[in-house]
Amino acid sequence: MEEVLQQLANLQYIDSRIDELKQLRGDLPEEIMDIETDINRYEAKIDRLEEEKKELKVERDNLELEIEDAQNKMDKYEEQQLSVRNNREYDALTKEIESQKQVIENSESRMEEIEKRLEEIDPEIEEIQERLEDTQDLLEEKQENLNQVVKDTEKEEELLEKKREEVEKDIDDRYLKSYNRLRNGLSNGLAVVPMERGAALGMALPPQTQVEVRRKNKIIIDENSGRIVVHSSFFDHAKEELSL
Repeated sequence: MEEVLQQLANLQYIDSRIDELKQLRGDLPEEIMDIETDINRYEAKIDRLEEEKKELKVERDNLELEIEDAQNKMDKYEEQQLSVRNNREYDALTKEIESQKQVIENSESRMEEIEKRLEEIDPEIEEIQERLEDTQDLLEEKQENLNQVVKDTEKEEELLEKKREEVEKDIDDRYLKSYNRLRNGLSNGLAVVPMERGAALGMALPPQTQVEVRRKNKIIIDENSGRIVVHSSFFDHAKEELSL
């Protein structure tokens, strides 16, 4: 059983060190994801504005054609008024002329709105483009920081992962499953903890539990934390054997 306890302590020592290395990255991965989201949002906004500008220009060109067509019709109707035979025909042409005038007025009014909006779009795009460039610079900086941290810890992490695989192979499957289940359910990942001065994680253990831990002949579960408690010598040995 001492061998099992030592293996569990070894595994916990390795996992704790891997956790420490990952913590060195801090919030950088999450920050990078947030920054990438901002970049995508800015790029999408610029694309929408560019598309809006394109659509407005097409609409403006169509309105110019509508105005030209309406003006031509007005000229034709006014010319026809000179040769009408009765008031009914004259009034009908007058009605058509007024209709085309309305088309022109509506088109010109809409063109004014389009011109105003077109004047607003470019400054908006420019402002967002500046934000985008600043955010891209920030992303590059954060990515470089993360890459440096990963580079500094990559070799040790790879060695630890390799050692972990070796330790896992030597642990009975039922103990390994219990360890992993316990570790995955804890926020700090400490499934196995050492007894130090009669306490585990700073909480005093009952005298009988302390005696059982010192015997090193069975797995002891701390009633308070639910963790496996082992003699501190197991972790001392793990540190001596596994330190890189």
